[in-house]
Amino acid sequence: MEERVRYELIYTGRVQGVGFRYWVHSQAVKNRITGWARNNYNGSVTVQVQGLRSQIEKFEYDVQTGYKYIRIDHVAKTRIPYDTDERRFEVRY
Repeated sequence: MEERVRYELIYTGRVQGVGFRYWVHSQAVKNRITGWARNNYNGSVTVQVQGLRSQIEKFEYDVQTGYKYIRIDHVAKTRIPYDTDERRFEVRY
């Protein structure tokens, strides 16, 4: 059986003011993963995602390849503990 995982992803580049969090939300729903996305004061966006490893990999690919208004310069990825109570993906403010 495939492992369920959770990651924190911090995206830097042109990722604020371009609809990036909503793009991330749509890709999370499409890939059936849960978590959240929020803007950071330094212009980056933090995203936490969880689901099957293959779902997360597909999500990461989709986020970086399908939206023309963003420019991702770097993604810092850290594995974090799985949240068994989380049921959806949300955009945080």
